[in-house]
Amino acid sequence: MGEVSRSQGLYKDGLMCVKTSRCGAERHIHTMHPLRALFLLAAGLCVAQAYNVKALTQFRKMILCVLPNSWPALDYADYGCYCGKGGSGEPVDDLDRCCQVHDQCYNDAMQHPKCWPILDNPYTEFYDYSCDKDNKKITCGSKNNECEMFICECDRKAAECFAVSPWNPEHEHLPSDRCR
Repeated sequence: MGEVSRSQGLYKDGLMCVKTSRCGAERHIHTMHPLRALFLLAAGLCVAQAYNVKALTQFRKMILCVLPNSWPALDYADYGCYCGKGGSGEPVDDLDRCCQVHDQCYNDAMQHPKCWPILDNPYTEFYDYSCDKDNKKITCGSKNNECEMFICECDRKAAECFAVSPWNPEHEHLPSDRCR
């Protein structure tokens, strides 16, 4: 590929040479083909989504440990003002309050000094825990690092809160105007 002049600079074999006014020096900026950049972005989003699903699966399994006959993905995905995506207003009952506290715990995890928001967050972090199905008891593993333990405790406390809070069908699919 030869040299092609553009208004911003010169392009040479995958490098962009930009002439600067300082001392006549040139800066070399590496460019990436747009399709390659798009592919890398898509691959990154797929990996992030896979981590998100796996991390949320751990929480789902914790709920099943203490509520074996529940359907967490259905029962808690759109309940009250806080169970599911988002959250605002006053919780409508104890179960919704469990979700509000869990949401706040996840927010605290994002600010935790031992958690890195991009890599170590509640939606991507995996942790070790055990489930005693006979006693319906969850224990976060001692091998967890500080961030993993914090997130595990968020999920454990929420699952145990769900176990003692009644589910009210009137609060399923609650209209957003009731959550102000």
